[in-house]
Amino acid sequence: MSQNLEERPANNNTTSIKQELWEYLKMIIIVVVVVFLLTHFVIINAIVPSESMENTIMTGDQFFGARFTYWFEDPQRYDIVVFKYPDDESQLFVKRVIGLPGDKVEIIDGKVYINDSPEPLDDSFIPEPMKGSFGPYEVPENYYFMLGDNRNDSKDSRYWQNTYVSRDAILGKAGLRYWPLSSFGFLE
Repeated sequence: MSQNLEERPANNNTTSIKQELWEYLKMIIIVVVVVFLLTHFVIINAIVPSESMENTIMTGDQFFGARFTYWFEDPQRYDIVVFKYPDDESQLFVKRVIGLPGDKVEIIDGKVYINDSPEPLDDSFIPEPMKGSFGPYEVPENYYFMLGDNRNDSKDSRYWQNTYVSRDAILGKAGLRYWPLSSFGFLE
């Protein structure tokens, strides 16, 4: 019997370890590829650095945006979107869509009017009345006019050198807030 043990190939153990390492490596590669595909084509992870969207989204909140939302439809008025800041595309901003392509946007005494409507847009979600008058702005085709919900403390379309956000710069629609846990839920 001792002869059979001595005759067993010594590299059987080595082969088993190599196979196990290869299985772990394959699993790691698959996870990295899936995470890459998810974060570059399906979702966007965003952290809010400022108070410009308060009280809808608070400073420090973290949420996932859905990149795929606008694959088959265009952004709508009031959507909260993540986009490349038009004055420095290396920065990502989060704001609310107010003006759509072709719209005339005018802010008179803190109220937003679209296309000379006698009725201002609903602003029940802003924390305090907006101050000032701005515009009018003529939103070009394939561009959008953005405002923060905390309008008195928001760097938005009213103040940018490049006033409008191109359709191509919009990365996704704000979706699920996951941090802080006490505010977990979908953004509207």
